[in-house]
Amino acid sequence: MKPELIIERLTCQIDGTVILRDLDLTVRGGEVHAIMGPNGTGKSTLAAALMGNPRYTVTAGSVTLDGADLLVRTVDERARAGLFLAMQYPSEVSGVTNADFLRTAINARRPEDQPLGLFPFRRRLKEAVAALEMNENLPDRYLNEGFSGGERKRNEILQMLLLEPRIAILDEIDSGLDIDALRVVGANLTRMVAERGEEMGLLLITHYRRLLDHIRPDFVHVLMDGRIVRSGDMELADRLERDGYDWLREELGLRHLSDSHCEADT
Repeated sequence: MKPELIIERLTCQIDGTVILRDLDLTVRGGEVHAIMGPNGTGKSTLAAALMGNPRYTVTAGSVTLDGADLLVRTVDERARAGLFLAMQYPSEVSGVTNADFLRTAINARRPEDQPLGLFPFRRRLKEAVAALEMNENLPDRYLNEGFSGGERKRNEILQMLLLEPRIAILDEIDSGLDIDALRVVGANLTRMVAERGEEMGLLLITHYRRLLDHIRPDFVHVLMDGRIVRSGDMELADRLERDGYDWLREELGLRHLSDSHCEADT
C-alpha cells in the first residue's frame, strides 16, 4: 500500500508559545516535498512534533500515517510504523556501535521470526557505506561519537538507506555539508527515491535551494508564521533564492519575523 502522511490543522506549542498554527500538509509515496522558510518559523518544530519529541505539545489538529492516528503513538511506535527523521543535530551514543544500532533498528521493524541475519546485514551495511563514500571503519565506531558534522549527516542518510522508511523527514540534512558531501548525499537520496518509487514519501526541510539542485522536489512549500502560506514547484524555490522572503511577507501582510529566534528551538 502506498504510504500516506496526512497533517490537518496541526497546532503545536513549546513552553506555552504557539509555534505551528492550523498547518495542513499531505505527503504520499512517490512524492518529494520541500519545506522552506525563514529562521524561527516552525520548520524544525514540525519535524520534532511529527516524530513525537516530548518538548512539543500538540494542542489541536490531527496527523495520520496510513490511516492510523500518529499522535497517540510513542516515538518508538512511530519509527516501527515507518516514520524516519534525519535530525538537524544527531546525538552521540557512547558504547553502542553503528552496526549494533542499525541491526537492532532494522530487526525491530521485521517480524520476530524473520530477523535479518548477521552476514546479510553486514553485506548491506558495507554496500551502503561505500555508496556514501564513508570510512570503512564506521560500522565499528560508536554512534556519532567523535564524528564531524558532515559525518553525522551522512550517518543519518546511511540509517535511512538501511531502514527503508515509508515516510522520511530530513531536517536540514544539507547543513554542514561541503560541496562533495552534498553531491554524494543528493545522489544517494535520488537513487533511493527512484528505487523505492511509491513505497516511500520524502519531506525535505531546508533553508537553501542548493539541496534541491541534487534532489528535485515535486512540491515546494513555504512555512511562515507557523503555517504553510504558499506551495508551488521549483519556480517558487528559484524565486526565494533570488528575492528572499520579503516579497511574500508583503503580499500576505505578515510581520517580519526576527532572525533572533533559534530554528533548533522552534
